[in-house]
Formats: sequence, C-alpha cells, structure tokens
Amino acid sequence: MIIHSKAPAVAALLINALVWGVSWWPFKNLQALGLHPLWATALVYLIAFTLLALLFVWRGMWPAQVWRHPGLWALWLASGLTNVGFNWAVTVGDVVRVVLLFYLMPAWSVLVAWWLLGERPHGKALLRLALALCGLVIVLKTPETPWPVPQSLPDVLALLGGLSFAITNVLLLKLRDTPDSARMLAMFGGGASMATLTALLALGAGVIAPMPNVLEYAGSWLPWALALSSAFLFGNFALQLGAAQLPAHTTALVMLSEVVFASVSSYLLGASEWSLRTAAGGSLILLAALLAVGWPARKTTGAQA
Repeated sequence: MIIHSKAPAVAALLINALVWGVSWWPFKNLQALGLHPLWATALVYLIAFTLLALLFVWRGMWPAQVWRHPGLWALWLASGLTNVGFNWAVTVGDVVRVVLLFYLMPAWSVLVAWWLLGERPHGKALLRLALALCGLVIVLKTPETPWPVPQSLPDVLALLGGLSFAITNVLLLKLRDTPDSARMLAMFGGGASMATLTALLALGAGVIAPMPNVLEYAGSWLPWALALSSAFLFGNFALQLGAAQLPAHTTALVMLSEVVFASVSSYLLGASEWSLRTAAGGSLILLAALLAVGWPARKTTGAQA
C-alpha cells in the first residue's frame, strides 16, 4: 500500500530524469541544423522562461520575491551556468563520459556545503569525496597524458557544470522558504540569460560563430526548441511534484536513473563509446553518489537544473 502511494511521485521523478537523460539528442539535432548549443540553450530557455512568466502573471502569482531575496540572483547565476556547461558538453562530447563527469556533483556538494553552509565534512562525506575523485582520475587518465587533467572542452564543461549544479542544490536548500514560482523563474531565467551572455563572450573571442538568421532557419529550429522548452517545463513541474512527496535521499536515488537513460539512449544512437577505463571510473563516481543517498545529511535536498 505504501509502495503504491509512492508510485506517482516516483514516476514523476523518472519523467524528469528521462527528460534530462535524453535531452542531448534534441541539442545535437539543433547543432546539426546550424545552431550552436549555446544559442540553442538561450533560445530554449528564453521560450520556457517566457511561458512560465506568462503563466504566473495569468494566475496572479508574479513572484516579486525575486527582487526581495538576493539569494535568488545567486540561484539565477548558478542554475544558468549549470545548463550552459551540461548542454554544451553533452552536445559536443561523448554523452556517457559527460554525464559521468557531471555526476561528480555529490562530491562537489561536500565542499560547497562546507563553504556556503558551514557544514564541516564528516568521515563518510570525505570517503565519498575520495571515491568520486579517484573515479575522476581514472576517467580522465589516458596513456597519452602524464597527469589526468581534463583534455577536452567537453570534459571541462561537464566538470564546471557539475560544480555549478552542486552550488544550485545548496542554494535551493538555503532558499527553501521562498515561493516555488520565484525559484523556477530564477532557474529558467538564469538558463536563458547566462547562455546568451556566454554565447556573446564566446563569439567575441572567436570560439563560436554568430547565430544564423532566425527567420531563415526558424522553421527547422522551432519544433525542436518548442519541444525542448515544453519538456524542461514539464520535467521541472514533475520534479517539484515528486520531490515534495518523497524523502530527499529517495529523490536523489531515483534521479540517478538519468545516467541510465543517457547511457542507453546514447549507445543505441551511436553518440557514445564505452571503454574499460570509463566503466571503472564511472562505477566509482556512481558509488559515491549512491553512498550520498545511503548516508544523507541531517538536512538534505535535491534538484535538477
């Protein structure tokens, strides 16, 4: 009976994990249509932010709290950088490798919580951190590299995205008393604005090309962009629904299914390559994440960017 009562909440979390686990595919298709993942992220999140803002205005729920709580601007920044890092990395890199590096988030959370919340890491937290960092070394180390440092742009982006995700989760814990609408607008607004700013900076540095003519390509871009925006909004609503009805450690465990969705979909569609090194290092990273679920802190939270 208890399991049955929790089934809708678990299903909602699985929907959110599925959305994020296969989001690499629409982004890769948009890139094939000439839209760089930074421009694509800006477009997708701008659409989602606009729809969300209109919904809240229509329901008389415009969250003035965004202006009253400075912490929401930090959430805006951290969530935006999370999406910039993950979406860019998963579009141009090996999907499984990117997702595994991104899921170092539980390890970074130990350090971020110490920094932002003053929570000194205990022995179990340090063990998780050590396991995750050992996994990181194994994944990054190749015979050609004397030291296991990130060797590619996707590696760097995935690591920075995971760090930003850890900061996002800690900020959500600090801002748990603010309205859901304010937090959602901050996260989607951050995705749109930070992707746009990063794209402009990258354009000025000659890293990416200018955004192609919107009128010329809108017919091919818009279906993908609208589908992604709708999926992210639906996934976020599903996350709020599921996380509100389950313990935080259960939410974190279910959300690890994103790794499964990403791995299976990318393997079937030929977007990733498995190696013994990736499997071994990834196992340690996932073990650290599972231990974080099994050893929750006194106050925990979970979120998806």
